[in-house]
Amino acid sequence: MTSENSTLADFGWNNFFASQVELGETGVPVRVMAVHRDRLHVAGPAIDTLIQPFVETPDDEEAFATVGDWLLLDAQTARPRRLLRRRSLFKRRAAGTGRKLQLIAANVDTLFIVSSCNQDFNPARLERFLALAKEAEVTPVVVLTKADMADNAGDFVRDAGKLLPGLLVEAVDARDAESVACLTPWCARGQTVALLGSSGVGKSTLVNTLTGERLETQGIREDDAKGRHTTTGRALHRLPAGGWLMDTPGMRELQLTDVGSGLDEVFADVVSLARNCRFSDCQHETEPGCAIQAAIGSGEIEAARIKRWRKLAAEEAFNSESLAERHARARAFGKMARSAMAEKRARRGE
Repeated sequence: MTSENSTLADFGWNNFFASQVELGETGVPVRVMAVHRDRLHVAGPAIDTLIQPFVETPDDEEAFATVGDWLLLDAQTARPRRLLRRRSLFKRRAAGTGRKLQLIAANVDTLFIVSSCNQDFNPARLERFLALAKEAEVTPVVVLTKADMADNAGDFVRDAGKLLPGLLVEAVDARDAESVACLTPWCARGQTVALLGSSGVGKSTLVNTLTGERLETQGIREDDAKGRHTTTGRALHRLPAGGWLMDTPGMRELQLTDVGSGLDEVFADVVSLARNCRFSDCQHETEPGCAIQAAIGSGEIEAARIKRWRKLAAEEAFNSESLAERHARARAFGKMARSAMAEKRARRGE
């Protein structure tokens, strides 16, 4: 949508972003629709183009633009001036053993967490995505696809709903427009929805049905009921109801980073129990007076949920500490380099 009749509000612009534009500033607001290797696809009223990326601080990975961001372009050169502050940001540690931070999406209002009513349904994976959503203060909605192929779709809905009090869960046939109509309240004008889920759960099919576009899809493998991964990049798709939908590649290795409060909210029942342990440094294993072990023994909470909590909490703490240390080193190096340059200029009499 880039016609003269469109407005910034059609692209998701609101008072939060408008308040960041200084009085008399002549920059042109545009939204990042897609990120390519060396170009950003941006759009707004009467503009739809590719531009070069821009960062103010190369050492700060969060200064890079990602899908959903808002930029101010120079009115004359169409070069980006600055990146506007985000309402929400999804990020992760990139796959592999490195510590590079990868930005997933920005300025999302609702997160559709997509799983399916078959062997792919995985509570631990759903909890990872829920922690991301809660940390970013984005509304999560679990969307269970392939409900038409399951004899017990209701069981999957109940199991998902147990993961978080008040969690919204919808079971759909991703190929049927009438079935997915239950998702339209989150797809209204100016709203941005993101999809997250593992490969093959039907995200591309769901995008096709919601948008009317035809993205490539693949069938289900017979050996494990999993689909084949088709989406290869993140991009915003226009929705008939006026909103925007952001598809994402399947994430087989989603490493949690800086989502401590999100985990605490997803596992609020466990955190509450831990406060009642006799010892403040309780490891919740064999210590006397452990409230969590007592709750497991009484059937108040499942041992499997405690195991998932411990695993995710340890992973998040490790990744966040590693990133903090790396950022500290980068800042120290930058300070040293600036000091050296200042001394060099002083010797030259500059």
